[in-house]
Amino acid sequence: MKYILFALLAYILYQFIFKLVIPVYLASRKIKKGFREMQNRMQEQMQQQGYSPQSSTTEPPKKTKAGDYIEFEEIK
Repeated sequence: MKYILFALLAYILYQFIFKLVIPVYLASRKIKKGFREMQNRMQEQMQQQGYSPQSSTTEPPKKTKAGDYIEFEEIK
């Protein structure tokens, strides 16, 4: 009885690994590879178009003081 239970457990474990774990692992690896390739293509396109991200060295816009009054017109 003990050997039959062990064989059944081994079979279930085998089915779980080869029908669920490995296919999920392979699919996730394939998806990650696709995303990496897409990101590389986008970067190449941006470089070809002369796009350069704004540098963070620019000064942030000046903030108004809390007591300043900003006048605005109401839009109807």
